[in-house]
Amino acid sequence: MRRALYSAALFIALPVTLVYLLWRSRRQPEYRLHWFERLGRFQPRSNGQPLIWIHAVSVGETRAAQPLVNALRKRYPDHQLLFTHMTPTGRETARELYPQALRSYLPYDFPFAVRRFLDAYRPAIGIIMETELWPNVIAAARQREIPVLLVNARMSEKSARGYRRLASLTRDALGDLTAIGAQSEHDREALTALGAPAVTVTGNLKFDVTLPENTDAQAQALRALIGHRPSWVAASTREGEEDLLLDALALTGSGSLLVLVPRHPQRFDEVAQLLARRDVNYQRRSANQAVDARTEVFLGDSMGELHRYYGATDVAFIGGSLKPFGGQNLIEACALGKPVLLGPYTFNFAAAAQLAIDCGAAIRVKDARALAIEVKRLLAAPDERARRGQAALEFARAHRGATTKTMAMIEAALDAAAAASGSGMGSSRPQGRESRLPPG
Repeated sequence: MRRALYSAALFIALPVTLVYLLWRSRRQPEYRLHWFERLGRFQPRSNGQPLIWIHAVSVGETRAAQPLVNALRKRYPDHQLLFTHMTPTGRETARELYPQALRSYLPYDFPFAVRRFLDAYRPAIGIIMETELWPNVIAAARQREIPVLLVNARMSEKSARGYRRLASLTRDALGDLTAIGAQSEHDREALTALGAPAVTVTGNLKFDVTLPENTDAQAQALRALIGHRPSWVAASTREGEEDLLLDALALTGSGSLLVLVPRHPQRFDEVAQLLARRDVNYQRRSANQAVDARTEVFLGDSMGELHRYYGATDVAFIGGSLKPFGGQNLIEACALGKPVLLGPYTFNFAAAAQLAIDCGAAIRVKDARALAIEVKRLLAAPDERARRGQAALEFARAHRGATTKTMAMIEAALDAAAAASGSGMGSSRPQGRESRLPPG
């Protein structure tokens, strides 16, 4: 009954959802594409190759899956991978990182759409990255005896409040999962409080993401382009933060360069217009020209180059944290040995942020003025930058290993499914659970 009411509410909200997609498409035309997938229309697969389905809602989750994908390919070379997403940028990131994988939008959580999705792809296992719970998807997979795991799971207080509003549905969905691997003890406790029957702390897969082999050379090339004056990067910035960062830039004094990298590509032009309105001398990365000595801001209007920006600059500020967006991933900056600055809002990465602060790899600032003071101080203190950069490297190395623990959960689920069905690998009965198929 609870899921029936939930499904009815989804149907009522469908016109609003479609209008929302059209509204989003004003900035990002890709939102007009593949609507048939969002509504459950798929071409059935023609081969019988067992399939591993990974749901990664957007860019961050898609990138975080890299070490897991590498391990899955090594352990199950005969399996095909399917990535599902909710955003065009997530889909495009999967195309770039995993060109041999299938890609699709996950359909909206209507029972008919979910059935069509599972009929078309027939996954041997489902792996949901980080946070998303879709009650009808999980229930339908459970009914078909397809194991579904929630991995690299995190649960901020903001997300937990949302799930508590649908407490019964959330508890049922968590109970229907085959296994849950949480990033931290805090995440385990939050998921347990929501009704998860058993949660294992596996760590954060983002610590296991490996940098491209030529990262150093790429960073040096970018550094040559921007010049060798003191520089700092504001990475993955969100709406409203760029104004604050420009205020901070004015307080850092002349001579330094701000490398400004908005989180979403559809905002590149918007941020360029802001720079022009504020009469800031800026250049765009897409122009691929040497940075003039008078340039104050280098606008990082490119995708997939964040590691280059970190490697080419002296100090890293992690965006999404000056305003209550919850922060972005700080681990990549730490893995490149950069001292990290964080704003007051890091609830999306609470455990990693606090660990980095505790070991001296990161500094928290309360506002833009405090950020400017720390940037100015660190740019003038090479010894402290080196010390904090080394702490960042050690922090990133010390917390690796989540991939091994997560793979153990996946292997156990697939092995149990194969044993229960009596067929080979790729069958899909959940580990350690009775079937909930209705009698007869």
